[in-house]
Amino acid sequence: MTTLTIHRAGPAMTVQDLGREGYLSIGLPRGGAADRKAICESAALLGQSPDHAVIEMAGMGGVFSVNQPTRISLTGAPMRATIGDRTLVWNASHLLLPEDRLTIGPALSGVYGYLGFGGGIATEPVMGSRSTHLTCGIGAVLDSGTTLPLGPDRNTDRVGMILPTDNRFEGGTVRYINGPQTALFDETTRARFTQTEFTRDPAANRQGVKLVSKGAGFATADQLNILSDAIQPGDIQMTGDGVPFVLLPECQTVGGYPRIGTVIPQDIPKVAQAAAGAKIQFACIPREEALSSYQSPAGLTRDLAALCKPLIRDPAQMADLLSYQLISGMITGWDA
Repeated sequence: MTTLTIHRAGPAMTVQDLGREGYLSIGLPRGGAADRKAICESAALLGQSPDHAVIEMAGMGGVFSVNQPTRISLTGAPMRATIGDRTLVWNASHLLLPEDRLTIGPALSGVYGYLGFGGGIATEPVMGSRSTHLTCGIGAVLDSGTTLPLGPDRNTDRVGMILPTDNRFEGGTVRYINGPQTALFDETTRARFTQTEFTRDPAANRQGVKLVSKGAGFATADQLNILSDAIQPGDIQMTGDGVPFVLLPECQTVGGYPRIGTVIPQDIPKVAQAAAGAKIQFACIPREEALSSYQSPAGLTRDLAALCKPLIRDPAQMADLLSYQLISGMITGWDA
């Protein structure tokens, strides 16, 4: 069996996948990766299903090794990754050998980086998922010295691939749709909300992100009489003093704070990946536009796979350079 050993683990490092669907009615939120797109990027690079589990690294990586040659992917928030003195390209797949030590440093931008594997992490599923859900007591933070089993790799030839990067790690415009409680906010308040530039507060975790701004809060006229009801990742809750929180995968399942709207699924990673101090502004879009632009994880993975290109290697870092045919087709010059 192929295994992964974590020699040094950063804080809040966990195993994550796409989460647990279908348990909201019994009080269990979906959970899963904070940046679901990074899971799909990993799957596209490795040529496998987005259902495979990965390691989520919150702000800091660690040191890793494997006992057999293993394909890996590096996605999500860019982090400095090296094997020995060789720097690895981010948003790409690589081959990790048993004699290698993979070192991943702090995030260069964004928050959550992801380390994926050919075959995925093969820990025992709980309620159909391998995701750690700390607030519900499922799984635990990964510590130094932990060894994890890896699943069989069905696509060993797909390695050395790279994907174009996007800029979802520095805040920006976040799209949302109206919800059942949007009308409780008067028109002036709704307009002011979309015109306000927010700053991501240091108060944030996998449950939600606090956003602060200058000026008055965003309260409803009768928010104390709102009955608690079901909530979900992406909901934009307003606290009693009118400060917005965007809920993330480990949010509670029921809440009573008014919600001005819900961030669309494809923009939740932009909120989750916004580091403290990043600027965020909201844009309300029609529900029909949100539905037409939505992609399932499988559909997104398929589209990303079409964008993968071979990673151009640096000849100075190719230990096996002499095994390549470098002069085929050359002539003497006298034949021209």
